[in-house]
Amino acid sequence: MCSAPDIRHILPPRSVVLGPMAGITEAPFRGICKRMGATLTYTEMISATGLHYNPDAAISRSLLTFSAEEVPCGVQLFGHDPAIMAAQAARIAERYGDDVALIDINMGCPVSKVVCKGSGAALMRDPDLAAAIVREVASACGKPVTVKFRSGWEAGERTAVAFARAMESAGASAMCVHGRTRSQFYRGAADWDVIAAVKAAVDVPVTGSGDVFTAEDTVRMLEVTGVDAVMVARGAQGNPWIFREARSLIDHGVHLEPPSALERIDVAREHAAALVEFAGERAFARMRKHVAWYIHGMPGATRMRERVNHAPSHAALDEMLAEYRAYLEGRPA
Repeated sequence: MCSAPDIRHILPPRSVVLGPMAGITEAPFRGICKRMGATLTYTEMISATGLHYNPDAAISRSLLTFSAEEVPCGVQLFGHDPAIMAAQAARIAERYGDDVALIDINMGCPVSKVVCKGSGAALMRDPDLAAAIVREVASACGKPVTVKFRSGWEAGERTAVAFARAMESAGASAMCVHGRTRSQFYRGAADWDVIAAVKAAVDVPVTGSGDVFTAEDTVRMLEVTGVDAVMVARGAQGNPWIFREARSLIDHGVHLEPPSALERIDVAREHAAALVEFAGERAFARMRKHVAWYIHGMPGATRMRERVNHAPSHAALDEMLAEYRAYLEGRPA
């Protein structure tokens, strides 16, 4: 078994972390989540092959830009070539230094365009190659190396426990298990029993992922599975307050009141302004989905979503949100 660095100073017991989501967890949103109480954030999934062949591309620079609030941040890479993965991990570690907390290797992405090239969840069907990637990256980058994977490929191939042991032996410092198979994508219920079985099978810290949508879910995940940390992904969409609420419940047993409608609008406006500053005016269009999540369930949300989806600029979007805030503030309690 390869010796792996202890990362409990990065992921202390009962951590709650923000999971990487392509096109969603850009640096401005990660910074908000960190401020709200996320123990650790991760970049969106980055192609090691893309970095290898086009290291100076704008998208590469964007994906490897961190907010001041979130550093050190986890960098998540995907790929299937051990040498390329190791070289790019080493380059990132050298270039970004202390801003990078760890290198996370995605072995759970179910998307066909990733899997068909042998990356993401496809690596669960080739544990020898997966182990070689972990060994190469761990040897090259000088940072803790972690792995994110699923319960298995499909219902008849729930191989997470054996896979976890192989990754630990290869030198993984920690791992995250999503309790669904690749064939499930994000459908059906996550199997927390598989997560518990992985936790019982390895000595390195384990993070649990899947069906965590409330602060109560984070506590239940910790209690049911015994994991060291909980990853929140879709549960944070439009709801960065989940980290604040989870920390209060975990640390003090106190249920916090959910954010007010006005606070939701204020943070949505902050998020939009930060996103445009980060990625340029055209990035305002990516804010439309975030606004829909922020205002979900609020009075007049359906009409507001329709307006937002036709906003021609960030200024127009912000004006709409300001008007909506005034409308909400003027409603009788």
